[in-house]
Amino acid sequence: MLRHARQTVPSKGQTAPEAPAHMPPPKAAGTRAAKTSARPDGEPVRTLVIDVGASGIKATLLNDLGRPVGERVRRETPPSGMPGEVMDTVVALAKHFEPFDRVAVGFPGVIVDGIVKEAPNLAPEWQDFNIAEVLQARLKKPVRVANDADVQGFGAIAGTGVELVVTLGTGVGTSLFVDGRLVPNLEIGARKLRDKALKKVGKEKWNKRVAKFVRKLDGIFHFTRLYIGGGNSREVDVSLLPANVTIVSNVNGLVGGLALWRDGAQGPVNGRSSAGQEKAEDRTAA
Repeated sequence: MLRHARQTVPSKGQTAPEAPAHMPPPKAAGTRAAKTSARPDGEPVRTLVIDVGASGIKATLLNDLGRPVGERVRRETPPSGMPGEVMDTVVALAKHFEPFDRVAVGFPGVIVDGIVKEAPNLAPEWQDFNIAEVLQARLKKPVRVANDADVQGFGAIAGTGVELVVTLGTGVGTSLFVDGRLVPNLEIGARKLRDKALKKVGKEKWNKRVAKFVRKLDGIFHFTRLYIGGGNSREVDVSLLPANVTIVSNVNGLVGGLALWRDGAQGPVNGRSSAGQEKAEDRTAA
């Protein structure tokens, strides 16, 4: 069920195409972006990118080209999924990366103006929680927040045509881009693809469901390309999928965060990671 509205891909097994350097990216919820990519002392801006998932919270620092400049760190998401505990974990994780200049957050829910409208894989208490405002107050840095599948998309897309991103982890996330521009807050119900469903019915039947879902999306959007990420993307049988579907690295969920700090038109992040660059630890369920 389509609840909200949110691009020539290589053959199966090939990595996603490089993003064109001229594409400028997005304006996301939170504070206004800086108009320069350098600090007053002339040093490049350091962007802390945080990917909040239902089972894990990951973070890294990015340079101005969207490339990691340090290690990638992961912490377990508090089992309660409550806002206070998750925010405490995020803040503690952020302290590990100091100093940084600004923050981009991918969050597993619908985000409007920095406010969580729903987070089905966490806790009901997230509804109407102003995550951008709370984090900015605690970190003393400007913060921008977007849906995690949208952020993953910015790290994966080519920037032309109709591109869809599907993230398979604890839940299922989706994002839609048209010529590099995000159509925000796309939420397409796919409960039969969740992690619980995979464990219940097994990989073979689950993959048939994935293939059916992809056909459904093609019938609705007639996509140019579709990218599949998330922790369970490693379980996907690409032989059941058309050639314009690509498995992408979960690192894109961090690299795409740089796009949240680009004013103007939305588009992909140059220098994103490809599927072939993904390490085993980057395939942890989101």
